[in-house]
Amino acid sequence: MKVAIGGPLKVAFRPWVEGLENIPAEGAAILASNHLSFSDSFFLPAVLDRKVTFIAKAEYFTTPGVKGRLTAAFFKGVGQLPVDRSGARGAGEAAIKSGIEVLERGELFGIYPEGTRSPDGRLYRGKPGGLARVALATGAPVIPVAMIDTEKIQPPGKVVPKLMRPGIRIGKPLDFSRYQGMEHDRFVLRALTDEVMYEIMQLSGQEYVDMYATAAKRQIAEAAKAEKEAEKAARAALAKADQDQADKEKSGS
Repeated sequence: MKVAIGGPLKVAFRPWVEGLENIPAEGAAILASNHLSFSDSFFLPAVLDRKVTFIAKAEYFTTPGVKGRLTAAFFKGVGQLPVDRSGARGAGEAAIKSGIEVLERGELFGIYPEGTRSPDGRLYRGKPGGLARVALATGAPVIPVAMIDTEKIQPPGKVVPKLMRPGIRIGKPLDFSRYQGMEHDRFVLRALTDEVMYEIMQLSGQEYVDMYATAAKRQIAEAAKAEKEAEKAARAALAKADQDQADKEKSGS
């Protein structure tokens, strides 16, 4: 898949990379990245010699039919692991378990601490569960990664990607061995996550927003809905005013 997908991606988009020397030649490590675009999970592995494993929702692997089988084969080929979101604690626990298994094999595990794509290009607060717990459970170093301009290649709603050069900036590994054995302390989980997010902010140059991206998406959706309803009400009021004026003119005649 590095040849079939990674090669054409590098030729077509020519991504620039800084900090490749910070990726270990062997051994476990966590790549903690900002998340701007669906393509982030393809550009980052494309520029590395080693395999990077991300997680993906199980639906990508279980959809029936020819299209479903092709989709499953594609995601398996690019190193995605299915995560079953059912159960008491859903995707969070499944993601943690999957990440630990990948790292125990001495491989690279990719994770997006924000939990979802940024809705507006800004950097949002990292969720403390997945990243911190995987790091403390395995002792693997955390390498901050900044994806640059990937959201401009294929904005939401656009089918055809724009040919432009995205960037990838890789920071120095962070050692959290000082927190070993404290994976159940929520303040430690928060501190570890915030430290990683600060490094990503420094690398990416993004504006930081101290709220979760999921909450921001809800606010944006609610604002869009309110705006749509206001426009509908305004059109209805204008139509009523026109009708009242027409009725008045008709009665006057």
